[in-house]
Amino acid sequence: MVGPVVGVLSLQGDVAEHLQVLRRIGTTAVAVRRAAELDSVDALVLPGGESTTMIRLAKAFDLLGPLRERIAAGLPAFGTCAGMILLADRIEGGAAGQETIGGLDVTVRRNAFGRQVDSCETDVAVAGLGAPFHAVLIRAPWVEQAADCVEVLARVHEGPAAGRIVAVRQGSLLATSFHPEVGGDERVHRWFVDELIRPAIHG
Repeated sequence: MVGPVVGVLSLQGDVAEHLQVLRRIGTTAVAVRRAAELDSVDALVLPGGESTTMIRLAKAFDLLGPLRERIAAGLPAFGTCAGMILLADRIEGGAAGQETIGGLDVTVRRNAFGRQVDSCETDVAVAGLGAPFHAVLIRAPWVEQAADCVEVLARVHEGPAAGRIVAVRQGSLLATSFHPEVGGDERVHRWFVDELIRPAIHG
């Protein structure tokens, strides 16, 4: 059986790493840079990288409007690190006038693990995954505030960032502060496919 078609927003950032994981777990993973490519996918991953650069390039490729439309229409999407910022409705510590794609009713603090707390690696308990997940946080954001409609999936348990929210879900949207595409643990990507993409495809 052919797996779902999962796009990776390929403007900047950890594109290749996500494509590799998605292909290993049986999806048809494709790069997305144009609106026509976005139209062909069942779901989308927004990778880590530089959120302001991604928004600027999305505008240059006439992709920002289509991204907003498809995500608002229920396209399953998974944002990691900068991708979390892109999906957030509100940003603290962002560049002046920084825009997002939106969809997640959260306030995200940009570069929280870079400027406020050292970038780090730590084990976090992610709801639905069982054993703790080794989270790599590189100049990562965290969620300052989440609306009642947002399910908090993981928090940091120790250190200067203890208690901070690093994984959330709202409907068809998933976001993590950390980089699950590194380290060889495929569980977050598999959870995205099994819990968000397949139900959307099969109704």
